[in-house]
Amino acid sequence: MRNRRILADGLGTYHCMSRTVNGEALFDSREKEVMRKMIHQIADFSGVEVLTFCLMNNHFHLLVRVPPADCVCDEELIRRYRVLYPKPTRYQTASIEVMTKELMADGAEAEAIRVRLITRMGDVSAFMKTLKQRFSTWFNKTHDRYGPLWSERFKSVLVEGKGNVLQTMAAYIDLNPVRAGIVQDPKDYRFCGYAEAVVGLRDAVRGLSFVTSGLYDISVTEALSAYRLMLFGKGSASATGASQIDRAQAVRVLEKEEGRLPALPAATLLRCRIRYFTEGAVLGSRAFVAAHMDAWQRSTGRKHRPKPQTIEAEASEPLLVLKNVRGQAYS
Repeated sequence: MRNRRILADGLGTYHCMSRTVNGEALFDSREKEVMRKMIHQIADFSGVEVLTFCLMNNHFHLLVRVPPADCVCDEELIRRYRVLYPKPTRYQTASIEVMTKELMADGAEAEAIRVRLITRMGDVSAFMKTLKQRFSTWFNKTHDRYGPLWSERFKSVLVEGKGNVLQTMAAYIDLNPVRAGIVQDPKDYRFCGYAEAVVGLRDAVRGLSFVTSGLYDISVTEALSAYRLMLFGKGSASATGASQIDRAQAVRVLEKEEGRLPALPAATLLRCRIRYFTEGAVLGSRAFVAAHMDAWQRSTGRKHRPKPQTIEAEASEPLLVLKNVRGQAYS
């Protein structure tokens, strides 16, 4: 029996990841561009804020903030519905007209429409379901194929939505193409949130501004400079931003000392694949993880209280994760 997801009580931040069947490299530039547009489109409909993302050849990562959809006015409901169908068919156009009239009449049917739409908003599972189903439909039709595209249900980690934890997770996601050896600098990989922010796309800048400071009112230059330091670490990058960190060396350091991880610079740690970041249940500070222990214990049916795993890096506070992983945690 699969475990239930750990969800925030109210506003939550999640790292979501999904992989293709058999890990096949099915996505080229065209597929990634369609996926990129769908992510922003469906996020707008769902009321989800994309902080950053990365699209690879056989999987994708999203870091999203998901507020509850408690109060959405009728005008906003219709606007969001139109976002899902920018080129509506005759049937969809008629549906929008009918919904608009029913909402204006404010009868029993209006309430049913509100419930039907709002249940698809403010929910990380509903957001990912819509995204994966829509992309699968497009991909199969475009490539004249049928059957499942994704290997399994998406993975999600509840992430503490502020400070070092949030910055570390965002940087880990944006550094995917660097770890894969595709580029030396994520700004040169167009299918990630950092690259979008560098060229000035509003939503990407807004997302990374929040990651960097928790506020939206800092300048674009300040936000990008602060985030770049997180990506490369002070003194770890050249003037042009090319990484000077050797991933193989970082992994060797991580595997030393009989399983006890030394405190590494974050920029070094992030050059490794860290399974805790995709297969953990909750990631955050000691207090944040402790606040979700009971929920995780109930979801797994375990009798004993879980013991968090510490991911030590040179930061003001260590990262803790609920749910250990089997096998090698770093690669």
